[in-house]
Amino acid sequence: MQLRSLIRRSARHLIAAGLSLGMALSAAPAFADANFRNWVGQFKSVAAKNGISSGTFDRAFRGVDAPDPEVLQKARYQPEFRSEPWEYFDNRINEHSIAIGRQMARQYKPWLDRIERQYGVDRHILLAIWSMESNYGEILKRQDVMRNVVRSLATLAYADNRRAKFGRTQLIAALKILQSGDIDESHLTGSWAGAMGHTQFIPTSYQLYAVDADGDGRRDIWNSVPDALATAANLLARNGWRSGEGWGYEVSLPGGRKFPGGSLTLAQWQNMGVVRARSGKAFPAANRNAELKVPDGRSGPAFLMTKNFFVLKRYNNADTYALAVGLLADEIAGVGGLVNDWNRPFDKLSFAEKQELQQRLKVFGYYDGAVDGKIGSASREAIKAFQNRTGLDTNGHPSQDVLKRLRSN
Repeated sequence: MQLRSLIRRSARHLIAAGLSLGMALSAAPAFADANFRNWVGQFKSVAAKNGISSGTFDRAFRGVDAPDPEVLQKARYQPEFRSEPWEYFDNRINEHSIAIGRQMARQYKPWLDRIERQYGVDRHILLAIWSMESNYGEILKRQDVMRNVVRSLATLAYADNRRAKFGRTQLIAALKILQSGDIDESHLTGSWAGAMGHTQFIPTSYQLYAVDADGDGRRDIWNSVPDALATAANLLARNGWRSGEGWGYEVSLPGGRKFPGGSLTLAQWQNMGVVRARSGKAFPAANRNAELKVPDGRSGPAFLMTKNFFVLKRYNNADTYALAVGLLADEIAGVGGLVNDWNRPFDKLSFAEKQELQQRLKVFGYYDGAVDGKIGSASREAIKAFQNRTGLDTNGHPSQDVLKRLRSN
């Protein structure tokens, strides 16, 4: 569950201005920090008032002697590039994510059968969330990404003014998770913002929704895929997921007319000439409400979003996230991709070409990330470095021209 969406949600996901200590930490290697240790000592009394035993607290903070400078660096990072819609969706819905999703659907079929029966949430939605959150668990294997959750949250609480309250609230929740015995301190790992496990729950959300699906007595979203998928299903079900319904429809719009904002019934949309893009058939349950979304403008694909789309936004409040989950779920299920494509540049790369570009940048020493076909900030910086070296316009765009130059070197 992404930190950006939590800022805009309920009190249990608050990120607010908090404790200001006037601290400025460099990105130097960690070393013992007396001021931080004093803060930890003071926070121990706060934890005790929230029911955390001295033993639990001491185990959790064993070896945590200084803030994590990389957490602060990531918290302060402002991306230079803004993804276009087609880029965002291509990075998340591609040959790899679809194929692995179908493989996982077969591998975990008995568990998905059980979870789907119990919670009423479509299995393909759960698989898509798993892909979006942790690349089907692959991210949990990366030591450069996974961090000590207690240290990360203590860092935010101690040294990040904007996220201090969030850090304190989540740190107390993380200590309660340790105290419950669901996971031990050596395996309580997560992102820099404390998102944990296969389905990336922050500690307070874990407390609300975590499920022991495999019956081993622990709610282990780090090591048990059934627990993680059932936990995601529990969140969606408890926030109003409608069993047996989809997330929405790709639609075709009649030209030359404006459409009202807000929610109308599917029948009302249909009366205005809005039809299902793939089949042109009438909408089922035409009395249900839906909202029109055109994330790439009127010349791109259009969608009518129904109730379950907005339930997905309880997982992550971004429209793009919820739509990507829905579209990827459809692809995994074999429903098919978009009828109307995104507005793409003429020189866009295919998924395989993006992987080739990353591999060639790696060979030439510009890039040291994963060759995964996802063009993120590290890939863009590598492209810019190559463009600068070869006299191209340094825009960081993964174009056919850049790939051709790499091939010719």
